[in-house]
Amino acid sequence: MRRVPLVVLVLTALLLGTPAAVQAQPAAPTHAGAAAQPDAAAAARALTQVRTAGTTWGLDPGTGRMTLTVDETVTGPTLAALRDTAARAGADLRREPGRLSTLIAAGEAIYGGGGRCSLGANVRSGSTSYFVTAGHCTNTAGTWYANAAGSTVLGVRTGTSFPGNDYGVVRYTGTIPRPSGIHTYPGLLPVPGTATATIGLAVCRSGSTTGVRCGTVTGLNQTVNYATGVVYGLIRTNICAEPGDSGGPLYVAATGRIVGVLSGGSGNCTSGGTTFYQPIGEILAAYGLTIP
Repeated sequence: MRRVPLVVLVLTALLLGTPAAVQAQPAAPTHAGAAAQPDAAAAARALTQVRTAGTTWGLDPGTGRMTLTVDETVTGPTLAALRDTAARAGADLRREPGRLSTLIAAGEAIYGGGGRCSLGANVRSGSTSYFVTAGHCTNTAGTWYANAAGSTVLGVRTGTSFPGNDYGVVRYTGTIPRPSGIHTYPGLLPVPGTATATIGLAVCRSGSTTGVRCGTVTGLNQTVNYATGVVYGLIRTNICAEPGDSGGPLYVAATGRIVGVLSGGSGNCTSGGTTFYQPIGEILAAYGLTIP
């Protein structure tokens, strides 16, 4: 096993381990409904009823249309029903190869409940230090460690929210150093604060499995139907990720400002993928935290 870098930084992901499916390039969207531009608000109201695991929906900024996306697990009568739903809503239906998941896997970094997850950002409330990560990680354990053996304590969970949201907070109780920075494989990028996602924003993601990967923001306010629950209001990017990367930070490389925390996605970093992030501002507001 590779040595775990001191998790004083900002990254990595949880562990239970379903391998990521192969991600091919998305097929061109299939337009459903009339040629006239549909009402996006009405389409969104219709798509809120979709609860099928392996689906996501949100506004495609490239077309200006609501889009319902299905992964490779959605087939047969279920796929046919979703095509009908998209058509009635006046939305596009898009298929993406790969399996949508919260990217849980075994590995290194921060450990809890027999598993491993990525540290998303070091934060504070007054003089008390915390770190944030994905809620599907913090749901699994109350105490978190810097090593798999559980001999170096990081801290204890003080909040978790999944599904609905995907974020959690751990209060440091150990003495390990915890700078406001992002591990960039190698090096430490200082984090002066946060940034808000916008369509086309150039961003990078850091995680213990695949290191630093970069791309752009391709969607906002996305709804993701994981097999383990629905999460709302996520940022979508064209950046790949793999099991072990969940919980790590999405950030602006030019400034070091954090945009979000990795929730999940589909695909891999060999053939490509899509990833979704919980906006960092929502996490900080929920718990009264700041960066740095």
